[in-house]
Amino acid sequence: MLDPSAEINRLKDLLPASWRMHTTIKSSLEQGQVISSTIPQPWQKTIKVLLNFALWDKLSRVERDLLLLREVSLRQQTSWFQVGLYQAITVLAGVGAVVQLNQTDFSGAAIALMLGLVSGWQVWRKSQSEQAQLQADLEAIKAAERRGYTEITATQALLEAIAHCAQLEGRRTPTFTELLRTQQLRAILGESAIPSSTTWE
Repeated sequence: MLDPSAEINRLKDLLPASWRMHTTIKSSLEQGQVISSTIPQPWQKTIKVLLNFALWDKLSRVERDLLLLREVSLRQQTSWFQVGLYQAITVLAGVGAVVQLNQTDFSGAAIALMLGLVSGWQVWRKSQSEQAQLQADLEAIKAAERRGYTEITATQALLEAIAHCAQLEGRRTPTFTELLRTQQLRAILGESAIPSSTTWE
């Protein structure tokens, strides 16, 4: 059984410095997922990653490394503080709402809040998009290469980790996003991009 404290320290060291300073890793045995995370609120800079160590312990070290790099990469892409149109609009709308409220301009504050909500929803939707999911895999592989893994080893580990996580979580059928991710990883490995079945082996 992995020692959670030692594993968390090891995983923190694995992260690139720019990711490490804005990431916290904690144990969460009550969650059904092997690994999970949430988009930080606009006023937060820290990405919180939760691990179910009862399941995490059943993965190989390289699978664990790639899963963490991939999870943090996904959240880095959709961080509120990442320069982007919707992030900027959301922050400016929030500031505008505060200013309008201080001036007792309630109609102006309402408009600013609505604009902020729409932009915030766009940020959330981007985090759920297939393109963001696919890009997170590629970034994780690049980060793993900087930690001494070869592209082939990292890609193979991530491919296997997708299936292993589904099995550990009691899911027999891959999601549409998992199928797309699997196809992309197989293409990198030079394998057929078409899955042989729609269930995990």
